[in-house]
Amino acid sequence: MDSKRLTINDLKLNLEPDALGFERLSEVGTPQEVNAFGQERAVDAMEFGLRVKHPDFNVYVAGYKETGLFELAELLVKKAALSITKAPSDWVYCFNFKNPDCPIAIELPKGKGSEFKADMATLIDNLKLQIPQIFESETYVTRKEEVIREFNKARSQVFEELDKKAKDNGFILQADQTGMMVIPAKEDGSPFTPDDISKLPEDKQEEFKKKSEYLHREMGVAMRRINTLEQEVRQRLKELDQTLVSQTVETYIKKVREKYHYNELILDYLEQVHKDIVKNLESFKPRPQGQTPFPFMGMEPTFTQYDVNLFVDNSETEGIPVIIETNPSYNNLFGTVERKAQFGALFTDFTMIKAGSIHKANGGFLIVKALDLLKKPFAYEALKRAIKERKIEIEDLGEQFGLFTTKALKPKAIPLDIKIVLVGDPGLYQLLYNLDEDFREIFKIKAHMDVHVDRKDEKLKEFCQGLYDIVKRHDLLDLHNSAVTRLIEYSAQLAGSKDKLSLRVKDLEDLLIESNFWAQQDDSQIIEERHVEQAIEKRRYRNSLFEDHIKEYLEKEKIKVATTGYKVGQVNGLAVYDLGDYMFGKPSRITATIALGKEGVIDIERESDLSGNIHTKGVMILSGYLRSIFAMDQPLTLTATLCFEQSYGMVDGDSASGAELFALLSALSDVPIDQGKAVTGAVSQKGEILPVGGVTQKVEGFFDLCKAKGLTGSQGVIIPKANVENLILKKEVVEAVEQGKFHIWAIERVEEGIEILTGLPAGERDATGQFPENTVFYRVEQRLKELSEKAKNFLKDKKEQEN
Repeated sequence: MDSKRLTINDLKLNLEPDALGFERLSEVGTPQEVNAFGQERAVDAMEFGLRVKHPDFNVYVAGYKETGLFELAELLVKKAALSITKAPSDWVYCFNFKNPDCPIAIELPKGKGSEFKADMATLIDNLKLQIPQIFESETYVTRKEEVIREFNKARSQVFEELDKKAKDNGFILQADQTGMMVIPAKEDGSPFTPDDISKLPEDKQEEFKKKSEYLHREMGVAMRRINTLEQEVRQRLKELDQTLVSQTVETYIKKVREKYHYNELILDYLEQVHKDIVKNLESFKPRPQGQTPFPFMGMEPTFTQYDVNLFVDNSETEGIPVIIETNPSYNNLFGTVERKAQFGALFTDFTMIKAGSIHKANGGFLIVKALDLLKKPFAYEALKRAIKERKIEIEDLGEQFGLFTTKALKPKAIPLDIKIVLVGDPGLYQLLYNLDEDFREIFKIKAHMDVHVDRKDEKLKEFCQGLYDIVKRHDLLDLHNSAVTRLIEYSAQLAGSKDKLSLRVKDLEDLLIESNFWAQQDDSQIIEERHVEQAIEKRRYRNSLFEDHIKEYLEKEKIKVATTGYKVGQVNGLAVYDLGDYMFGKPSRITATIALGKEGVIDIERESDLSGNIHTKGVMILSGYLRSIFAMDQPLTLTATLCFEQSYGMVDGDSASGAELFALLSALSDVPIDQGKAVTGAVSQKGEILPVGGVTQKVEGFFDLCKAKGLTGSQGVIIPKANVENLILKKEVVEAVEQGKFHIWAIERVEEGIEILTGLPAGERDATGQFPENTVFYRVEQRLKELSEKAKNFLKDKKEQEN
C-alpha cells in the first residue's frame, strides 16, 4: 500500500528558477520575427501552401482560438507577401460605348490605374476648355461665313431664276416670312387686284391660271432646291465642326495614347472616346445663360461616360496585397453595384461599381475566418465558384431575387489569381472535408495547429522567447525568473502534463498582462512570482462562483459526501465540471446494492436517461469484469444497481467506472470502504485501471472538501498510475502531502485499489483455482455462489409448485 503512495516530487513540476539560465526574461534575447513556438508542423504546411503556384492549393489553418492561429496565419501570410517581387495589378472600369450595360475592365500595372484616371480627367478638362474656343476662333468664323455666303449666293440665284420666270410670264414674285407667291402684273408693272382679274375676259383669266399653275410648280422646284442647299450647308457646317473638334481631340488624346501604347484595351477605349466626343460635340459647346429659370438635374452635360472608375488601386501596396476580411458577406467579398435615388427612382452607372475584398486581394492573399464565411448567405458558394472558374463576377443579388427593378449592369469579369487562407476549428475542417467535395478539391493544404509540445530544453528556450515577444508587443514589465517558472508551471497545467507545455498562447498572454497589472499596482519594477500567483488567484476567484456554491453545499452536507468512517457499498467518486473558462473537481457519493436476480448490473443513471453513451459503456464493462473473474464455472445470478447519489444532471465519461466497481465489490463482499478516500479512473474488462482526464482538479476538489471538514491524516485520492505525469497540484495540497495530512496513491489494477480502500488483501487464485480466505475476492465469490444457489432453489421450488 505504501509503495503506491506518491511523494511530493510526483505532485508538482520540479523546475528551479536558476535552472533557466537567466535572472530576468530580457536576457533571453530579442523576440523572434514570427513567434511560432511549437507550431513547426503548421508553419511548414502554411509556408508550402503559400509558396506553391497552383490555384487549388489554398490553405485551411485548423486550430483553436487560444493557440493564436489567426495571428500566426496573418504574420506568415504577410511575411510571404513581402518575399514575392511580382507587383499586383491595378484595375479600372470604363464606359463601354459599344455596349453601355457591360462596363469594360482594364488591367494596368501597379500605380498606373490612378495615373490613367488622372490623365482622362485632365484630357476631358482640357477639351471642355479648348472645344468651346474652336467656335470662337477667327479660322472657324471665317470658314463658317464662307460656307454661309456660298449658301446665300446659291439661294439668291434660285430666287433670281424664279423671279425671271415670273416676269417672263407677266407675273410678279413676292416673298416674305410667310412664304412666296406670284401675282399677275399689268403693263406698267403694278399687280392685278382680284377685282381687276374678275373683269378680264375668260380666255385671259384662263391664261393667267395656267401660267400661275406653271409658276407654282417652279416655286416648288425652287423650294426643294433651297431645302437641299440648306441640308448641304448644315452638313458642311457639321463636318466643319467635327473636323476642327476631331483635330483638337486628336491633339490632346495623342499624348494619352502614346503613354498607354502597350495596352490594347486602352487604345481601343481611347478610339471610342474620340469618336464619342466628336459625335456629341454639342455637349462641349458653350450654352446660353438664363434659358431656364429653374434648371433641372440632367439638363447640363455631366461627361460621366469619360470618367474612369479606379476599381482596385495597389499604388501604396508593399509586396503583394494581404487582405483580412472580418465580415465576409457576399457584397463585402465580391463587391457591389451601388445605387442612388434620382426623381424617385434608383439609378446606377459604371462609376458606382465598388470592389470587394477578393478584388483587393487579387494577385495576393485573402484571410477569412471559416465560420464567419459559412454564416453569410451565398458567400461560401460564390467563393468556391470564383476559385474554380478563375474569375470574379460582380452579380447583384437584389436583381437575382427581384428586389430591384432598375436596369442592371453586367460588368466584365476579372481574372482571379489569389491564395485563400481559411482559419477555423479542426472539427469544422473535418465536416467540410467529409461533406463538401468541392472543399477538398480547392483547399488541399491543411495547417494543423498543435495544442501542446514536449517540455524539452530547446522548447523551454523558445517558450521564454515567446514570453519576451509578448512583453515587447504589449510594453510590459520585465519578468524575474521565478515568475517565468510559475508561467511554465501554469502552461504545463493547461497542457495537463508535467512533460508538456501548452500552446494556448492567448491564455498565457492574458495571464501575463494581468500579472503586469498587479506588479504595477505593487509599484514593482519587475514581475515576480507573487504577481503571477496573484493574477491566477484573482482569475480563479472571478470564475469560481459556481464551484464555491457547490463547496458550500458539500460542507453543509446538503450534498452528502462522507470524508470519514467506513461504509459497505459506498465510495467517493470524482467528477470534473468544465465551464469553458474554468474547470474544477467535484466529489460525488456512489452507492451499489445487491439482490437476487438475473438483470446483472443496472445503472440507475442510464435507466433515468441521465447517462451518456461513454458512461453506459463503462458500466457494461463492469459486467464483463465480474464475468471474467467470478463467473468461470457458474453464471452471474444477481441484480446490482449503481447510483450517483444526489446527481440530477447528465453523467458521461468512464472515469467513474473504477469507483463504481469498488462500490460493487464492497457490496458483494460486505467489506466496508474507507470514506476518507476518493477514487478516479476507468477500468478494463481485465481489471486494469486506465487514465482519465482532469485528475489535478479532481484531487484538489476532494482535498478542499477534506480540509473543510477536517484533515485526519488518512485521507487521500486513488488515481491511475498513468495519470501521475498529469499531476500539477497547488502548493497547499503538496504541503499537506509532505506533512502527511493527505495522501495520493497511484494504482495499475483493481486489486491494488480495493486493498487501499478496504485494508484487506484482494486475493489471488491458488493452484486449485480458489481465492484465499479473508480476502475480498473470496468473499465476493462466496456471495455470488450463495446467490446462484438461492436462484437454483427458487426455480426448483417454483417448478414443484407448478407441478
